[in-house]
Amino acid sequence: MPRKNGGSGPRAVALVGPFASGKTTLLESILMLTGAVQRKGSIAQGNTVGDFSAEARARQMSVEVNCATTKYLDETFTFLDCPGSIEFLQDALNVLPGVDAVVVVCEPDGNKVQMLKPFLKRLGDAGIPHFLFVNKIDKASGNVGDLLAQLQEASDKPLLMRQIPITEGGAITGFVDLALERAFVYREHAEPDVIELKGEVQDEEKQARYQMLEKLADFDEHLMEELLSDVEPPRDEVLADLSKDLAQGLVVPVLLGSAERDNGIHRLLKALRHEVPDVGAAAERLGIKSNSDAIVQVLKTFNGSHGKLSLARAMSGSLKDGAVLHGRDGNDARVAGIFALKGEAQTKLSDAKAGDTVALGRLEGVATGDTLSTAKAALPNVQIEQLAPVYELAIETTDRKDEVKLTAAIHKLQEEDPSLHFHQNAELQQMTLAGQGEIHLKVAVEKMQSKYGLKVSTHQPKIPYKETIRKPGRQHGRHKRQSGGHGQFGDVHVEIAPLPRGSGFVFEDKIKGGVVPRQFIPSVEKGIVDYMKEGPLGFPLVDFTVALVDGSYHSVDSSDAAFQTAARIAMQEGMPTCAPVLLEPVMHVRIHVPNDATSKVNQVVSGRRGQLLGFDARDGWKGWDTVEAQMPQSELHGLIIDLRSLTQGVGTYEMKFDHLAELSGKLADQVVQQRKAAA
Repeated sequence: MPRKNGGSGPRAVALVGPFASGKTTLLESILMLTGAVQRKGSIAQGNTVGDFSAEARARQMSVEVNCATTKYLDETFTFLDCPGSIEFLQDALNVLPGVDAVVVVCEPDGNKVQMLKPFLKRLGDAGIPHFLFVNKIDKASGNVGDLLAQLQEASDKPLLMRQIPITEGGAITGFVDLALERAFVYREHAEPDVIELKGEVQDEEKQARYQMLEKLADFDEHLMEELLSDVEPPRDEVLADLSKDLAQGLVVPVLLGSAERDNGIHRLLKALRHEVPDVGAAAERLGIKSNSDAIVQVLKTFNGSHGKLSLARAMSGSLKDGAVLHGRDGNDARVAGIFALKGEAQTKLSDAKAGDTVALGRLEGVATGDTLSTAKAALPNVQIEQLAPVYELAIETTDRKDEVKLTAAIHKLQEEDPSLHFHQNAELQQMTLAGQGEIHLKVAVEKMQSKYGLKVSTHQPKIPYKETIRKPGRQHGRHKRQSGGHGQFGDVHVEIAPLPRGSGFVFEDKIKGGVVPRQFIPSVEKGIVDYMKEGPLGFPLVDFTVALVDGSYHSVDSSDAAFQTAARIAMQEGMPTCAPVLLEPVMHVRIHVPNDATSKVNQVVSGRRGQLLGFDARDGWKGWDTVEAQMPQSELHGLIIDLRSLTQGVGTYEMKFDHLAELSGKLADQVVQQRKAAA
């Protein structure tokens, strides 16, 4: 008999939440209680289904999404355990478009509430159904109602308390399900026992249930009429409302439990089974029309010893092994194997039907976030938020022969993690790797060695300083050489002058009477441009003008090369007399933090030679501010570490180049000395 509420068929559920909230332990509990594993793993012992990589084991934390498929009451669920560290948030953002629902895991600690905001804000904006699972409830202190009020500060959607705890002797021993109006007592590592609802607990249940129904009635006129008429709504109606409001992203049900003790997990699974919509709702959210053609959404890319695997959700149709998939950009890829995943374990499948989450083998040219179909038809362009880099390191191989291997390895790492950014700067002669933080880049470097055998070193990146001049000057440059046969002769007089900031370089031809023939004037400019690569202080020159005002030539010995050399001589001798000055890049920075940290952020900006431009409420983020400032680029390295330490890891920033500013005094002297030492 089909259920009235929720969906049917394979469902995909993401587990997200702050670092150390217990997501990986929750996955272990789910897998054990559903019979997918015989023994529950432990993070401390390094034997969990998820977090199986060496990098995750070493840190006892998730560094990429982990996938495991299991069955509960004959229905298939795939759980995607996403990293909690904000440095690996991109993995969660890539996964979220393709799932049916999300379980946001948190601790019963009001002091950690702001850590939930980056997750709840994005889920609410995207309209993705999500539950809040308050984990470690056995360690809670204080009133759960007070906790709910604190949690509500992190959510733009109304939180709906589905359960209230039963307390005995100061310890939480069970819960009351407000929808079912039943009381349960926890049994460790087993389903809870039903107990009689009576006494004070029954009174608390009636009050809490009424508050739950009031919130539901905000979205259901019929239910509102029943409450106003003191009519007790039927249980089926309440369950239907819960399912409908969840599917539409109107409310966030709150459930309680302890993953470590396996308490509350069965009730969570039953809520997922009965209330989460099927794949059709997720497909509609992405703009995918359900039909007989197989359509898949790529959620994650893995590059392992056996080749490339694309973790994908079948959004429609049925996909056979060996099928050819077509992308939006005309790229085709043949499926070379379909696998169900349980951590690093793979089970080969012959096909994948709508709703299944599987790994597809060797889809070359296919990237995370791509939507593919077996039919050559129009496909939606699924927009996935791409995080801007906030931490950068210069990177180089210990053996120069490995530089080609380095770029190939980084390309594969970027396939797995699009939030890694690689840049080669010819002017600075450096390669840089940028990402979401110190640990993020350390993990990437470790993978280069463990997966690709590359030894690399990292250091703070060079800053693209420039230099200019403060006053004008005039200089004569002559190049004359006689060595038998044709000699070399070039003779120029130039006037040098500063230009306003941002003007670049301007060359003027003021020759009269042909004292320098027309064909040699471009050579003079070329010699000046060549000199500009390194001025008197050792940095590229900008914002000045040079006018060629006089000169002479030899009918036989003058040449393009001679006039280029004469121009360089004039610049080398003239520029030091024009009061050269160092210029440093200044960035426009927008810092986003909870408003209780705003004053501390202002101090951080000032302490890094920044100029505060002001702050305002962050658009769409209740309780957050955006601080705007101008800061020297040299002061931005490690800024994200300071911001996160002030904000429990949730502060972030974005920047763009604004202007070049003069740098003088001891700081300028240090920069020049470091340049000379490096040279």
